[in-house]
Amino acid sequence: MSKSPRATNVERRRFLQYTGTAAATVAAMSHGIPAVHAGEDNTIRLALLGCGGRGNGAVGNALKTANQGPIKLFALADVHEGSVESSFKTLSRRHEDQVDVPQDRRLVGFDAYKRAIDMLRPGDIAMCTTRSYIRPLHVEYAVAKGINVFMEKPFASDPAGLHRMLRAGKEAEEKGLKIAAGLQCRHSPARAALIDQINSGAIGDLQYVRANRLTGRRWMGDQGARSNDLMAQLHFGRIPLLWVGSGHMVDNLIHQIDECCWLMDAWPVSCHGMGGREVGSTDRGQNIDTYSMEFTFPDGRKAFCGFRRAQGGFNEFATFVHGSKKAGQFSGNIHAATVHIFKDQRIASDNIEWSPTDDAHSPWDYQWIDFIDAIRNDKPFNQARRAVYADYASLMGRAACHYNRIVTWDEVVDSPFQFCDYLDELDYDSPAPVQADENGFFPAPAAGEWVEL
Repeated sequence: MSKSPRATNVERRRFLQYTGTAAATVAAMSHGIPAVHAGEDNTIRLALLGCGGRGNGAVGNALKTANQGPIKLFALADVHEGSVESSFKTLSRRHEDQVDVPQDRRLVGFDAYKRAIDMLRPGDIAMCTTRSYIRPLHVEYAVAKGINVFMEKPFASDPAGLHRMLRAGKEAEEKGLKIAAGLQCRHSPARAALIDQINSGAIGDLQYVRANRLTGRRWMGDQGARSNDLMAQLHFGRIPLLWVGSGHMVDNLIHQIDECCWLMDAWPVSCHGMGGREVGSTDRGQNIDTYSMEFTFPDGRKAFCGFRRAQGGFNEFATFVHGSKKAGQFSGNIHAATVHIFKDQRIASDNIEWSPTDDAHSPWDYQWIDFIDAIRNDKPFNQARRAVYADYASLMGRAACHYNRIVTWDEVVDSPFQFCDYLDELDYDSPAPVQADENGFFPAPAAGEWVEL
């Protein structure tokens, strides 16, 4: 693992633009992995690991690629039987002809992901869409079995999990497997068009980027007697508990942090963070309400990222770029490709100088179009390293705000920290890795006392 966020232009473009087709083809041939299975048909089979709304949505995007070749949902796996059955009913109703999941392929348990992956063939896809706490184990197993992977963000809850994910990504590259990561905005043609404009000097020298995701209040109430039950935490703690899902800032803002790194064509060397809770907070969870981050890149340029959930505030969901001559907008509400260059630094609808051709598809659909094309035509497609690095940057920002200080890239990528050190042995009777006090409050980040690196 390289500790430095600096990368050569060749290395960066290798992961951002999927060059090096010959090397990947040789790797695939040497491991006997076909682009798609060469059996009785050319159907790509999907196993959904984690049957929630996020997974159901990803299945819908995947099944839209049927014009590229046959594809169907083949297996479902989750630790909650109710989630499996709910997902089956929802997806069967939406995609009746593309769902082939009889009862014996609706799998429940902490080992259900293994049983589902074991049912797949080379060329199929394991869809890793649980919360981030367990994602590294699922990806590791799929790669070990020679199966392509789609993995949702975030990619791990802590540095130790991301280290595992990075190793799995390297193994996948050696085997010629394809990995798609749920940072779908990288597939937007409109955003790529603005990158081209910036590189051609249309806004002058790029000086800084700023990105905000500012929304209303969301506090977790007292969970009572179930507070310290593992299975209950996996349900109510998906956002409020850091060990389960990385917390609300990382879960949401990782997209825009990744956009900042894309625009800078680099990874940050440090982050100065500040954060705190809203006055009068009764939140029992582990999130703070405000995250303010100043990322510094190798050449000294900055990206300013803000995340806030508080009552009665100004709401915004957008990424902006500022050059020496003009400003631009890179994204808008709910990841829409709201892309413009303005006549000067004033950002307003009556000051737009240039806009690209509108994206024909959502970024989620574009991602699956590209992913399936790579599988069917054996094109290089491994987003694991880039995804992990975006998550390293996000965890750096989270730690900086929780610590209320500057955190460096090396602190994150060198950290062995993990919230739960028995993930590989988790079962229904395992103790919960974090405990609430007698009033239902979970440990919250207190600068000078808190540890997450």
